[in-house]
Amino acid sequence: MSDLHWDEVKKFFDPDLMGALPDLYIRDTTAEDWQKVFDLVRDRGWEWKFQQGFAERPLPTAAEALNRPTDADTVELRVWPAPGVLAIVRPWSATEINFDIDLRELQGQQGVDTLCRFLRDLGRELGKSVTVTPEGGSPERAVLGYDLASDRVLLLADPAL
Repeated sequence: MSDLHWDEVKKFFDPDLMGALPDLYIRDTTAEDWQKVFDLVRDRGWEWKFQQGFAERPLPTAAEALNRPTDADTVELRVWPAPGVLAIVRPWSATEINFDIDLRELQGQQGVDTLCRFLRDLGRELGKSVTVTPEGGSPERAVLGYDLASDRVLLLADPAL
């Protein structure tokens, strides 16, 4: 059974309204939470690519990714939690995990179910809520998200607005 239904949420999957790369937020995190994300990627067998600058590298520990010199090249972890679905995370701060996900890859009920599964996997692994906002939005303006207490992905904004 799906947490959300396409007909109810399709507005929040419209790249013209939400931006092509809406943001997924996990707040109040630690380096240990980041490590759980890295471990989840490996344990689930998701395809991934870790880059430092333009060079592909082996996936480091979260502590190594987070504690780079300030003048070091930026790093990003590209994750494919389902074929053709890319999520990008950049380890900037231990206190917040932020993914970009491409809405153009998440259309129809299958796309909704894929996103819900990804949010649920992250939330359960970290024991935290995960929210989705329009591209460049703040977590306070979330439109949907995984709610830890109910163990479901919920609609957090009125799609009629």
